[in-house]
Amino acid sequence: MKRTKFERFFEANNEIRLRNVYRLAFKEDSYNSMKELIANLANQIREAREIGASAPFKSADRQINAVLVCGLGGSGIGGRIIGLLLKNDLPVPFLCVNDYEMPAWVNENTLVIASSYSGNTEETLSVIKFCQERGAEIAVITSGGELKERADANSWNKFIVPGGEQPRAMLAYSLVQQLYILERYGLISSEMLDDLAKTPDFIESQEETIREEAMRIAQGFHKKRPLIYAGNDFEGVAVRWRQQINENAKELCWHHVFPELTHNELVGWAGGSEHQAPLFLFSSFNHPRINRRWEISKGVIKKYTNTILETSAIGETKLAQNFYLIHLGDWVSYFMSELKNIDPVEVDVIGYLKAEMAKMKG
Repeated sequence: MKRTKFERFFEANNEIRLRNVYRLAFKEDSYNSMKELIANLANQIREAREIGASAPFKSADRQINAVLVCGLGGSGIGGRIIGLLLKNDLPVPFLCVNDYEMPAWVNENTLVIASSYSGNTEETLSVIKFCQERGAEIAVITSGGELKERADANSWNKFIVPGGEQPRAMLAYSLVQQLYILERYGLISSEMLDDLAKTPDFIESQEETIREEAMRIAQGFHKKRPLIYAGNDFEGVAVRWRQQINENAKELCWHHVFPELTHNELVGWAGGSEHQAPLFLFSSFNHPRINRRWEISKGVIKKYTNTILETSAIGETKLAQNFYLIHLGDWVSYFMSELKNIDPVEVDVIGYLKAEMAKMKG
């Protein structure tokens, strides 16, 4: 019988346990939906494009001088990714807020993008209340809830995405809508949307490669503390990896970026150990001196741990590489949960926290 590429991968690496993970992870009757949601990224992007292109839109009657994205967790990370992706394209400042309070400079010339998958994120609703009082231009990305009700009541531009899933599993929807919002307000050209149109087919073409690489990295992280390192332009992606490892794999994790890392954390490696497993995300869009800083840093780090991992983004555009690394990180977190034999969907502690916060007045 002809062996699949996955089976050849496992035999080459002689990893018995990961073969068992493969049988579990790729069987047709998956025991939960997280695998299916991750595997569906390309179709999510396609559907998100349809939503963005067809959403009713009312042009602003004012000049936009700044963009503020409000969102938490899986609803908020898209803003960090978009801000760095477009840092050389946006003609105005772009800031993400993951808090209850807004910056003092928000005014009627600020475009505020409120991203809350449920529509009931209390921090986002708090910020939007004050932004509305300042007369800001507000656009909403949500599946419903109070945020949609406010958008309807105030005739804000709104982009409604499918509901009923874990917010972190629906990143493509919020991220893509932000691109459409920025294009509709005339802050970016349609060229980015042209690149976006090619992304689903690209992701599907790389699916097997991505899963194989994710399995390798998950094995390297097993029973160790993952550290996600990237160039500064990919910090949003590194944060996404950390968040997914936190929630899907139920593991503590941290991230840092070059060149800043080499001005502080590199010294901290004097307290490092074999328990840490750093991973560097290479990209052809990294400044060449960033990749050189990693090579030098790697020589320092290997004095303290033998587990040093690297992976390279694939894709001709920066957008494609962002989605490639996002997808890779999602699969890594999933396979980590398989190795630990835990449910990647469960986040009961967040539900507990929300219930406790609901008891607090004010």
